[in-house]
Amino acid sequence: MLPHFSGDVQASSRIMVPFEGEGEGVEELSWGQMELWGGMRRRGTWMPVGYALPVAPGTTVAEVVAELRFALGRYQPMRTRLRFESDGRTRQVVSRRGEVALEVVDVRDDGDPAQVAELVRRRFWDSAYDFVNEWPVRAAVVRHRGLVVHRVMVMCHLVTDGFGALVMWRELSERGSDPGSAGVSLTAMQPMQQARWQRSPAGRRQCAAALRYWERVLRSMPVGLLADGGAAQRPRHWSARLTSRAMYEALIVLAARMRSDTSPLLLGVFVTAWARATGKDAVVTRVVVNNRFRPGLGESVSQVAQTGLCAVDLAGLSLDDALSRVRRRAMAAYKHAYYDPEQMEELVERVGRERGEELDLGCFYSDRRLLDRDPSVGVRVPVEREVLAALPQTTFRWESKGDEPSERLFVFINPADGVVDISVFGDTEYVSPARMEACVRGMEAVAVAAAFEPTAAALPGVSAEA
Repeated sequence: MLPHFSGDVQASSRIMVPFEGEGEGVEELSWGQMELWGGMRRRGTWMPVGYALPVAPGTTVAEVVAELRFALGRYQPMRTRLRFESDGRTRQVVSRRGEVALEVVDVRDDGDPAQVAELVRRRFWDSAYDFVNEWPVRAAVVRHRGLVVHRVMVMCHLVTDGFGALVMWRELSERGSDPGSAGVSLTAMQPMQQARWQRSPAGRRQCAAALRYWERVLRSMPVGLLADGGAAQRPRHWSARLTSRAMYEALIVLAARMRSDTSPLLLGVFVTAWARATGKDAVVTRVVVNNRFRPGLGESVSQVAQTGLCAVDLAGLSLDDALSRVRRRAMAAYKHAYYDPEQMEELVERVGRERGEELDLGCFYSDRRLLDRDPSVGVRVPVEREVLAALPQTTFRWESKGDEPSERLFVFINPADGVVDISVFGDTEYVSPARMEACVRGMEAVAVAAAFEPTAAALPGVSAEA
């Protein structure tokens, strides 16, 4: 019996699940792991990811055990821990075999299984994580009246990113109900293999090309892009959320007219709104890039996302031209978003020293939507009055205020149905709450204006080029 937690909820038992898979050894971190590890250290978190979800009726504990065993055997990142060397290096350690605990949590007859599952997820999420000794997977099943009704899984973000999780869930669902099914052979490079490729001549050429691109941007970018001039709030780090059906419908109009999926269009909307919020023509943002378009990474489960550097000057542009320019610049950012983060950090520091000023790269943007990025396919394109009628449905709220570190500005596009759902996180020492709110509200205004007034100036008060 495990100790009590979260009120009357307690784990009834633990099942130790043995696993074994191909590959073991000690390697440098892959570039994707290295970039995420840097973010974890800056923010002081192990960046847990996961869920608490209902299961299909009839699911048994034995089936969950079999799936967990299969996943840890198949995917090296799920059986990877870290080693901190005396020389200051951090390395990945992949084990061939081991065992992981599956908690079984029984709910009282009059209890709420969904609430209990969420409490288990929060406990997994909020508990400290041991990078060296603990497997990066925490799992549980919740039973109600003897039946498995929910399952919980929380992983360290070093295991996978959003698109990698999609690959994993698809492969697990295609595996079917056969506990002994091994699935198809893996074709994507796993992290140890990625680290070896990154030291190869081809990997060094890729990194060198990215460094050259970043250096050109770093030497020409303006400084003080995040300087707000206001005093930091207490607590210092704030977050907010905006949901907008009007923006969603405006993007349908834009996607149909510009023959584009909505991802680069939303990036253009953000860049334009941020330029308006800051009153500056130029925007430099680090865009999180899913690197699975690269050879050997298409079906990768592991963490391969990195940030590309997107720099755009909007002076004199119309809204249509601004969105088109951002889309072109985004392609260059995507191309050069695969590199050694340590070499990139050294480059940023060196160019900053040579320029004699801090290069502010603290503006981040991530489109976390995994599916349905082109809502214009197979749907009627709304007219202007319908989009405008949806504006009163927009909601904005402040969600948290705390002293846990965050990036200076981080804007996320969240998965959602029928709306654009935006989260913004900011360090108020650099970005005031008023500017954070102006940015996300401005995204809605830019999207609606771009849908129906494409020749209007991207930056108010500045005439667009003919």
